[in-house]
Amino acid sequence: MRLPIGLVSALALSTTLAACGGGESGNITTTPADPVAGAAAPGGTQWVDTVEKTAEGGFRMGNPAAPIKLIEYGSRTCGHCAAFATSAMEPMKAYIASGKVSFEFRDFLLNPIDLGAALLGQCAGPGPFFPIMDQMYAQQADLLKNGPAQDDPFTKQLEAMNPQQRVAALAERFGYLAFVQERGVPEAQARQCLADAAATQALVKSNEDATKQYNIPGTPTFILNGKVLENTGTWPQVEAALKAAGA
Repeated sequence: MRLPIGLVSALALSTTLAACGGGESGNITTTPADPVAGAAAPGGTQWVDTVEKTAEGGFRMGNPAAPIKLIEYGSRTCGHCAAFATSAMEPMKAYIASGKVSFEFRDFLLNPIDLGAALLGQCAGPGPFFPIMDQMYAQQADLLKNGPAQDDPFTKQLEAMNPQQRVAALAERFGYLAFVQERGVPEAQARQCLADAAATQALVKSNEDATKQYNIPGTPTFILNGKVLENTGTWPQVEAALKAAGA
């Protein structure tokens, strides 16, 4: 879903916007590598419960020293990303639990709605990050139904707002504000996250850096041990790549 391009530029998204589903087709042909060794989680813990925010602004689940590192650049409004999340997260946890594989999600912005959704999705911190993300994807279709039509007065109201106000207004209109409140994020905290200009700029910069480094073709895009997985957007394709890497 896209809003008028003026709203995008007003949010200072200076990178070239990718599209949803840029890597969902095609197959990969790989030769399985020898299995790699994992590591046990610290006593009394499990790797699937180990979640940290990374220096690049993503959230990583699993062993920080895992020999197989999978990164996803995903958009919270992208249907292909939602399909991957709903089909992949549970089976992928078996690989993460072994200590061989870590999974990091990095928000990629396709439109202004993504920005507010990302700020709210990260608002509660590392612990609830993946449950909130999974539920946000599961309810994506219902959330996106809340958008205004082109002639809705709300669109005119947005034009009179500054960029950060637009982020909050869109997040509230589409239901993302209420969504995180229902999952334990107090309204005051959620609104503070939406008003956080530094966090907004960090997300924009992360997108710019990713575009320069990986030339993100669309979402979801997967990076395995530093290399872009070409033509890979479904769980069977990603799982094949993990196995080929020795998982």
